[in-house]
Amino acid sequence: MHATHDPEARRLDVLAELDVLDTPRELAFDRLTALCRKIFRVPMSTLTLIDGHRQWFKASEGMEDRETARGPALCNYAIGQGDPLVVPDTQLDPRFADNAFVRGKPFIRFYAGAQLKISGATIGTLCAMDTQPREFDSEQIGMLTDLAAIAVDELKLRNLSMQDSLTGCSSRRAFRSEGERLSGLAARHASSLACAVLDVDHFKSVNDRYGHAVGDMVLAAVADAAHNSLRASDVFGRIGGEEFGILLPHTDLGQAMVVLEKVRAAVAATPIETPAGTIRVTCSLGGSELGPGHCFDDMLRNADLAMYGAKQAGRNRTLAWIDRAPALAPAARRVFKAGKISFNAGQSAIDCTVRGLSREGATIEVISTSDVPERFKLAVGADALSRACRITSRADNRIDVAFT
Repeated sequence: MHATHDPEARRLDVLAELDVLDTPRELAFDRLTALCRKIFRVPMSTLTLIDGHRQWFKASEGMEDRETARGPALCNYAIGQGDPLVVPDTQLDPRFADNAFVRGKPFIRFYAGAQLKISGATIGTLCAMDTQPREFDSEQIGMLTDLAAIAVDELKLRNLSMQDSLTGCSSRRAFRSEGERLSGLAARHASSLACAVLDVDHFKSVNDRYGHAVGDMVLAAVADAAHNSLRASDVFGRIGGEEFGILLPHTDLGQAMVVLEKVRAAVAATPIETPAGTIRVTCSLGGSELGPGHCFDDMLRNADLAMYGAKQAGRNRTLAWIDRAPALAPAARRVFKAGKISFNAGQSAIDCTVRGLSREGATIEVISTSDVPERFKLAVGADALSRACRITSRADNRIDVAFT
């Protein structure tokens, strides 16, 4: 297969198999970046994973953002070489002197990154950074490499976990596995299956105001309230930071919306006792059902879009996905490929990650959809594909396009 011979495609295949991108913070990884910061006495440390268009931090210390563009990322340079990348002074290194992250926030002056290598592919780095130049000797490089190896072991271990450690509900991997199994059964036996995505409203403000420890208590309480409102046969899992997934077997969309309204009301009615006092939160839910020719990913994506619709409609409500004009043909397959958006006669380009692909169109992810024009050209190097596109829908950081 072509992907086997293409290092970038192979790297993304391994990253997709881990299914770790956009997952919640986890203590094991937070400890590693905290340890890295203490050992090397640096103000910043990240455990960085790189997909087609961004660097995303599974754990970070001293960084404001959870992700940034891939292009200028120093970690992006690091994954392109076999040995740890050490830059004592970025302003004296011609590769980085004019770098956006050197000249602007977070003003990286020193960088040391050890590669995260799994199954022969480099998926990211564990790095230490400073706003001042400094030396980094061979002993320190050895310690950083050892910490990166521990991070790889933890990534492999979390891949085996079927339970979310904070809330006790299904892990994202377990939820996906069960969703694919139930979707297959529903299609085979022509039975109904509904899916929902639940997102806690204004959760960032809870973390900002009360801290992550209280935020964790809120998430656990929301999970309990939601789970207790469901049937024993329903599946409830944590699929993102403050995002949960629900699977409702033998349930059509109308029946599902009654259940989701019950879940919404239960969360809104739950007083959450914390050291900061009693807190109440609400949630937004989107529901969908398995349509003809659809797979689990189609159903989950539609539920996610409906949830965003509920947010835009004012939050603390449920909304059903009505499939009037799907942007992608049912034959669209789930992929994980690096892509490039080009426009202005090829003079402007934006990195992207292609998540769905069919003969008629694609679903892609970018850092920001606001920078992408309505029409552009999409290139996918791994497939030697280059097609003119027209945007059919935008949601958060995702774009659906039709090939023209």
